[in-house]
Amino acid sequence: MGKKKDENRSRPDLPNPSLTPMRDKQSEITNISTTRDSDLYSLPPAVQRAANILLRQGRIGFWTQIVLGVISGVLLLIATASLLGTRQRTSGIEIGVLCAIGGACFLVVAIFFSSRYMKIARQMLRGDEDSRPKKSDTIQLIRQGLIANIIGMFLTILGAQALAGIVLIKSLNVPQGTFNVASNPSQFVNSVDLLIVQANTNTILAHFTGIVTSLWLLNRITSK
Repeated sequence: MGKKKDENRSRPDLPNPSLTPMRDKQSEITNISTTRDSDLYSLPPAVQRAANILLRQGRIGFWTQIVLGVISGVLLLIATASLLGTRQRTSGIEIGVLCAIGGACFLVVAIFFSSRYMKIARQMLRGDEDSRPKKSDTIQLIRQGLIANIIGMFLTILGAQALAGIVLIKSLNVPQGTFNVASNPSQFVNSVDLLIVQANTNTILAHFTGIVTSLWLLNRITSK
């Protein structure tokens, strides 16, 4: 019995088989994080700065345009449904609605370019030089997003000008302090007119955010 106890004490501790998969998984996670850190530190400082700028500004422009675009889209849908459901509509308001829809469509294109900014930033943060986008391609993409915002803002401003003129004419044609029940309701400023004006205002602000973001990116990237 004494010999057996001595033999058991002299044997080295064997690894527990149940703990082996956990250790392998921890070592794998550690290796992945170490690889990512080494890839990040191996990037040139200029590339890291450009990637961080693209990621931050692209995220700001993307979410700002998304929120304002969704609000504008809902307002335009409500206004369009109200216009299609009645025959007593304001003459000339169709032009303002079409320009507002065109501005909203270009806003969707600009949002797509903002999402591309973030994708390019993630590609730049990788250590693989083959998959890293070129500086000229990145600048060209930013310029395309800027053009989409400029065209969309131009169409939206045209629609806003048309609607502002319609609302002004309506308010001037109605005598102050008088109201005739038998008059045509389309002669007065109604909620549909104000909905379209509000939608245009949100779309203009969204395009303005995209233009400022693109110009900022162009200034920061081209100066590096």
